[in-house]
Amino acid sequence: MFIQTERTPNPDTLKFIPGETIMPSGTADFGSVGEAGASQLAQRLFKIEGVTRVFLGPDFISVTKDAGEDWDFLKARILAAIMEHLSIGMPIIDPDYTVSKKTSGGLTDLDNAIIAQIEELLETRVRPAVQSDGGDIVFDRFEDGIVFLRMRGACAGCPSSTATLKVGIENMLRHYVPEVLEVRQADDL
Repeated sequence: MFIQTERTPNPDTLKFIPGETIMPSGTADFGSVGEAGASQLAQRLFKIEGVTRVFLGPDFISVTKDAGEDWDFLKARILAAIMEHLSIGMPIIDPDYTVSKKTSGGLTDLDNAIIAQIEELLETRVRPAVQSDGGDIVFDRFEDGIVFLRMRGACAGCPSSTATLKVGIENMLRHYVPEVLEVRQADDL
């Protein structure tokens, strides 16, 4: 088994590409071993000292390290853990795992139409580019003309994520959806 690695715009995150499907649908983002109960692979990676986040994409795994750790040391250990996990055929994620979506009550038909348009643009124009960098972007909510998004994987905490949100995504959404006034990073609750 050969696993490729790619740098991401976030210097503390590397993208590991094993050449097989990781998540058959959706993505999964784990910020601690306590959150990783649905993924035996993520739990295994969190056992490596210095690993602080594991993101599972469609065909890649992004691993974020502590700022003080050295990639030269961690990379080999992460590669070994991924290779061992995949080669013995252990499940990557619990088949019952689902990403919960926030639902907002009291939305008008117009609000629902705007949200559908925003989600479609994110899915077709933004998500592929963000995933190529080892991350993901998730719609959180639309309130009073403001779109709230969550950056995941390599994009979470990336120095260029603010520019991605404000310059790239905000300008595109404002162009196609006149009701959008601003794009902000959603606070993790």
